[in-house]
Amino acid sequence: MLSLSIAASRCVVSSALSLTALLVATHTVTAQSTAIPNPATQIAAATLPLPEAMRANATVLGYRTAGKLETLRKGSNGMTCLAHNPADVDRFHVACYHDSLEPFMARGRELRAQGVKASQIDTVRFSEVESGKLKMPNSGALYSLTGPAGDFDAVKVAAPKSRLLFVVYLPGATQQSTGLSTVPLVGQPWLMLPGTPKAHIMFVQSM
Repeated sequence: MLSLSIAASRCVVSSALSLTALLVATHTVTAQSTAIPNPATQIAAATLPLPEAMRANATVLGYRTAGKLETLRKGSNGMTCLAHNPADVDRFHVACYHDSLEPFMARGRELRAQGVKASQIDTVRFSEVESGKLKMPNSGALYSLTGPAGDFDAVKVAAPKSRLLFVVYLPGATQQSTGLSTVPLVGQPWLMLPGTPKAHIMFVQSM
């Protein structure tokens, strides 16, 4: 009986150690996947969607602490770039837009932080634009890169598997006012969300 009891105790201890090792390994993987890159790396990645000549002087918003978006670099060329959010472990995504779009973009981030459902964010913003509470420019460009998780290579300063998207916001624009098709087209610009505050011309590399 004593030997059985000792064997059972050893089994419990072994199981506990295995569980502890698993929890430690899981925590390590999670910590590594959500680690915050240094500011220089974030800036290089965030500005990658822009034409090269526009990268050096763009404002960059990124992270020094988890979940807190802040200014990593103040720019002077009228463009704001968002660094990849380390909490978004399923993809790589960065974007740059004209400073005049910042109130609209910042309001979206604020609503998400408040727990508003993604499907309702534009409903709220559109209502605020129409009431005059939220200001939209006459036009404004946005560039973005989206790809698989970990696609950004900090050494090569490249994201080879990510897709570039370029849009020009024209609030309220329609097919009639622009002459642009509202049907998605390969290799040609087209108008998305016509007639809304978020109407924009889409330019994509491929679909």
